[in-house]
Amino acid sequence: MTVAIATAAGARGLDEDEPFLLDALRRHGVEAEVAVWDDPAIRWGRFALVVVRSTWDYPPRRDDFVGWAEEVAATTALANPADVLRWNTDKRYLADLARAGVAVVPTAWLEPGGGDGLPEWDELVVKPAVSAGAKDTARYRRDERAAATAHAAALLADRRTVMVQPYVSAVDEAGETAIVFIEGRYSHAIRKGPILRPGAGVVDGLFAEEDVSPREPAPEERALAEAALAAVPGGPERLLYARVDVVTGNDGTPLLLELELTEPSLFLELAGGSADRLASAIAARTR
Repeated sequence: MTVAIATAAGARGLDEDEPFLLDALRRHGVEAEVAVWDDPAIRWGRFALVVVRSTWDYPPRRDDFVGWAEEVAATTALANPADVLRWNTDKRYLADLARAGVAVVPTAWLEPGGGDGLPEWDELVVKPAVSAGAKDTARYRRDERAAATAHAAALLADRRTVMVQPYVSAVDEAGETAIVFIEGRYSHAIRKGPILRPGAGVVDGLFAEEDVSPREPAPEERALAEAALAAVPGGPERLLYARVDVVTGNDGTPLLLELELTEPSLFLELAGGSADRLASAIAARTR
C-alpha cells in the first residue's frame, strides 16, 4: 500500500523537505504519493498511512482542516494523530504547557469581544492564535504601539484570538534553536535567524523566508524541548515528528517559543541521515 504525504495546493514545489523525504522513502521500499489535503477526489482510506506535512494553508479554515484529519483517522492511520493536530493548531496550547511547568515565552491572550489592550512591554509581537509560517505576525517597537493596537484590533474584529508576546531580543544575535525529534527521539537541530524585522510590518504570503543553518543545541535547550514533548496530551510516543522552537530569555535561560506538531519544516537537507530516520519511522508504521 501507498503512503500519502499531505500538502496544500499552494505549497506545491515549495516544501524543501519533500524531495529528500520522497527519495528516502524509495530507499526504504515505501511507495509515496503527494496529495492535497482538501482535494475532494482523494480516497484517503486507500493509503496505509497519511503523513501531514506542508498543509500550510489551513489557518483560515482550521475547523475544516481538523475535521478532515478526524475523517482520515477514521479510515486509516494518520501522523500526527488528529487529536494532537486539533490541540496544536491553536497556539493556546502554550497556556497548557505553561500550566504543566514548561518555561514558555510570556504570552497575553486577547479574545474577540474582550478588548484589545496590549501589555506594557518595550517590544511586542502580535499574531493570531491560529497561524502558520509567521503569517499575519508583526514586531512592534514601543513607538509603534498605535500600529500594534490596530493590528490586534483588526484580528479581533475578524473573530480571531490574538496572542501578544514580548520580543525576545536575543533572537537578533543568537536566533532560535529548532530541535527536531522523530518518534520521540532527538534527531537534529537548526539555527533559525531572526524573521521579524523592526518596522517591517505584517508578514503576508504562505510563510516567511528563513535563514537556517545546522546547530548543536545546548543541554538545557534539549531538556526544555523534552519537557515540552512530555507534556503533550496523550504522551510523546505517539508523535511521528516534532519540532521544538527555543529562544534564550534575557536572563540566559531557554524559553519555549513554539511546539510544532502539525506541519513544521524539518530541514532535512541540513542534517545528514535525518530524511532516512524519518523514512524508516514511516516505513515501520506501515508494517
